[in-house]
Amino acid sequence: MLYYELFNRNINYENQKQVPIIYQSLIIDEGLRLDLLIGDVIIIELKAQENYYPVWEAQLLSYLRLTGKRLGFLINFHVPLIKDGIKRIIL
Repeated sequence: MLYYELFNRNINYENQKQVPIIYQSLIIDEGLRLDLLIGDVIIIELKAQENYYPVWEAQLLSYLRLTGKRLGFLINFHVPLIKDGIKRIIL
């Protein structure tokens, strides 16, 4: 549904975007995979878990640092109110 809404609103997005990890002269082509990249600006990490794990924030922070992006959202759909499942992270 989320992808459908983005498409219908003509919002540029890429799902399961592969981003290489570059360390010195080593390039790992399939280094990480972003759940959702919106407008080449915002990284969205999607979850559907009953429990919240702080490692998710660390994961999103790593994605932001490795891609040079500044804004990310962690969205957990396993909550009664979706607003309670959204965490904004700014680098």
